[in-house]
Amino acid sequence: MSLAVESNNGHEVEESKYHRGVRHLCEGGIERVPRKYVFPVSERPSLDTERSNVCYSSNQTLKLPVIDFAHLQGSNRPQVLKCLANACEEYGFFQLVNHGIPSEVIEEMGSVGRRFFELPYEERCKYMTPDMRSPVRYGTSFNQNRDQFFCWRDFLKLSCHPLPQHLPSWPSNPTDLREVAANYSMKTKLLYLKLMEAILESLGVKETAPTSREDHESDRMARDLENGSQIVVVNCYPACPEPDLTLGMPPHSDYGMLTLLLQDESVQGLQVHHGGRWVTVEPLPNSFVVNVGDHLEIFSNGRFKSVLHRVLVNPSSTRISIASLHSLSFDSTVRPSPKLIDEANPSHYKDTDFASFLHYISSVGHKGKNFLDSRKLT
Repeated sequence: MSLAVESNNGHEVEESKYHRGVRHLCEGGIERVPRKYVFPVSERPSLDTERSNVCYSSNQTLKLPVIDFAHLQGSNRPQVLKCLANACEEYGFFQLVNHGIPSEVIEEMGSVGRRFFELPYEERCKYMTPDMRSPVRYGTSFNQNRDQFFCWRDFLKLSCHPLPQHLPSWPSNPTDLREVAANYSMKTKLLYLKLMEAILESLGVKETAPTSREDHESDRMARDLENGSQIVVVNCYPACPEPDLTLGMPPHSDYGMLTLLLQDESVQGLQVHHGGRWVTVEPLPNSFVVNVGDHLEIFSNGRFKSVLHRVLVNPSSTRISIASLHSLSFDSTVRPSPKLIDEANPSHYKDTDFASFLHYISSVGHKGKNFLDSRKLT
């Protein structure tokens, strides 16, 4: 079967090359965005903010609620818990400062991620696979097997739990990637567990003085979280010749409990849908952007919100971000907490698990909050 081709400033671009990634296209030299990456007009990040209600310029940014992790561990914990709950209810996002992860751990992870994408394509493509359960995946777009329009992103996904099982399959080039990424994953997992402990407390489902460990939901949840899944995703958004025609990632929500995102502090890109419009999240030095995932919205019975977000690209700089996605184990069932259900506030969501998520996005793709919407009872 012949491959479809298009002319791009005199160069023939084979459709098969799209599946090799944006980095591969850029390394070949392009001056226009190939048609496969051009979004419909209604979905483009228009610079006309009055017409599209999109905040794109640097003076139209969103300052997310700031949670000081050090204060969360101290005498101000009750007050910080209230701020945490409000951030999860009103924004679905917050910035986490004084998180305790050493700056050198973060810098090393950013460096090794960037160096991986600078490797020759022949080295990167060793990890390309359509298997979404693979412990390591290199790919492009969002779901290249289903996306009608490709987004301007390449990614490296590393499954991190259990770490001893998955670590040997991670890339051995750069030579320090396994050591650096393993250290980073362990540090972010500990941070996530402490954050989830605070979130359970803010929801009112954490027992302060349990009489029987086996009988308390919060203790069962703590064990489930400890044994839960973690995936570290290194995202690469190459400089784009026509950034107003495409997106680094389309509007979506994250499937899990919490995502801890390390932004590129030098280049803006992340946008959150808040107050009925798209607003750019202003990077805050030495912080994580933390957002509520679909599973946490389900567990909270809709009290905490999994919010749409997307990523813009720019014409001058390659942008790297690192997301640590956390949830329960792949075979666990997520359901609204019984403590958040009563006659006045019945359950709003069906039980779900990771297998349901994989089946859904494999069959219909992942767009907006379509998976979460499929789990709603009302």
